[in-house]
Amino acid sequence: MDYEIIPVTPFQQNCTLLICPETGEAAIVDPGGETDRIIAALERRQARAAAVLLTHGHLDHVGAAPDVAARLGIPIIGPHRDDAFWLDALAQQAQMFGFPPHAAFTPGRWLDGGDTVTIGSQELEVRYCPGHTPGHVIFYHRPSALAQVGDVLFRGSIGRTDFPRGNHADLLRSIREQLFTLGDDVRFIPGHGPMGTFGEERRTNPFVR
Repeated sequence: MDYEIIPVTPFQQNCTLLICPETGEAAIVDPGGETDRIIAALERRQARAAAVLLTHGHLDHVGAAPDVAARLGIPIIGPHRDDAFWLDALAQQAQMFGFPPHAAFTPGRWLDGGDTVTIGSQELEVRYCPGHTPGHVIFYHRPSALAQVGDVLFRGSIGRTDFPRGNHADLLRSIREQLFTLGDDVRFIPGHGPMGTFGEERRTNPFVR
């Protein structure tokens, strides 16, 4: 799986293009903002958008999803339905964080652990990873040993759990049971900051080692 990371919004959230090398179809993961930059990256890569994928419902990860989907004529998929309350509260999130107004939306498909999403000839596995939010999911491409983990895990840190319905114990369980079990060699793209590997985090991350 080819990929390109596009940091967007004042929070430098890692919007990610996951591109099937055989067909050129692409998933746009967590388009938090800056639609024009995202579409320009697709055009530069000569990729054809197939879907918007969402890891969770926080504004900096979903803010541009309806605009991107409408402009490209593609569906919005994910997150888990337990994050519906975050998507319903986008107007309040925007006001809280000083973003332009955002309207609530409902994705075309909710996701659960064990689901798959097909992009071109590539299959992404969905793992349900609550904790940062109750409906957080991650996307794993097994042949590439590559995961997009949203705000579950970062290099040297973990996701916050002080938001409504966050749960620290659930987050640690998700990391240990849903991420680390994929293998030490798996590279991960976090929601913010640089990439890492699960093995390095398992050995050195002070929150989960």
